[in-house]
Amino acid sequence: MKTLNIAVIGVGSISEAHISAYQKHPAVRLLAFCDINDAVLEAKGKKHNVTKLYSDYNVMLKELPELDAVSVCAWNSEHAPISIAALNAGKHVLCEKPMATNAADAARMVAAAKKNGKRLMIGFVRRFGNDCAIVRDFVQNGSLGEIYYAKASYIRRNGFPGGWFGDLKRAGGGPMFDLGVHVIDLVRYLMGNPKPVSVYGVTFSKLAGGRALKSRAQYQSVSTQGAGEVFDVEDFAAALIRFDNGAALNVETSFALNVKTDEGKIELFGTKGGVRLDPEFEFYSAINGYPANIKLATPTALSFLDLFDNEIHHFVDCLLSGAEFRAPMEDGAEIMRILSAVYESAASGREVSLL
Repeated sequence: MKTLNIAVIGVGSISEAHISAYQKHPAVRLLAFCDINDAVLEAKGKKHNVTKLYSDYNVMLKELPELDAVSVCAWNSEHAPISIAALNAGKHVLCEKPMATNAADAARMVAAAKKNGKRLMIGFVRRFGNDCAIVRDFVQNGSLGEIYYAKASYIRRNGFPGGWFGDLKRAGGGPMFDLGVHVIDLVRYLMGNPKPVSVYGVTFSKLAGGRALKSRAQYQSVSTQGAGEVFDVEDFAAALIRFDNGAALNVETSFALNVKTDEGKIELFGTKGGVRLDPEFEFYSAINGYPANIKLATPTALSFLDLFDNEIHHFVDCLLSGAEFRAPMEDGAEIMRILSAVYESAASGREVSLL
């Protein structure tokens, strides 16, 4: 079996999921780590017995011609420049979501991959979940009929991750970029990846100066800047997205909101039935003319146990076999068009056309 030499660029919190998954794949050799934080870099290298450590990814790419692929796990504003540099250096790339901080940079990433004949996958990890597989089975066998409306929410009452997640220059946006990207992509994937045609969005920053900065989500950034950390992103965002097949998606997401409890919910509504993940799966339809609410006699809530392993192993296996990615770069670029339009619409107060 061929062995792939892999490097991880950005060894903060999310990188641990990538590293752990790579270590479990028999065809992977973790060759190098790269990060601008020397202390974090050295600790990560020592923990995982990786000795090739770099603070400059350009130097790493130049000095390691044997490198086959990289995982890009840096903050959002670095996704595009790192990915493009790696692609130009002849490496395949798995880039964490969101793909970039704007649609133009995402398009440049796609162009770089095509120009260099290299492959670029986007880290839409929810596509690899057990819950996604169940809903997809129902959709593909026609149980929902024509899906014409969907709702998605990723609400945190008091869940700002800290560090760079509140810095607009590095994050690109607030909860819509960090959380909304997950559910928008998941819904679009389940609906068969229809093309977005218009977006109406709103953003608010009403709690950012108070509770949001004092809160801590379960997931924590390692780039914490102390009590004076930056928070110039929105703390709540919502959008209505219309697609070329006539369907629409309403999405809400927050780092901080005066709501009863956190919420993570996906709902799809079709002509034959509807489904809901909240987080357990329910199917709504009719039996003998009577409304029926159905739960499955099997675990249906999202399991994080093998989630990143499934994603990372898929990336590696596709590189080895030449199979198509489940989360290709073109889908990432479409999501970036949507996210960019949310903020453009929020700033103008008008719907943004994507035609």
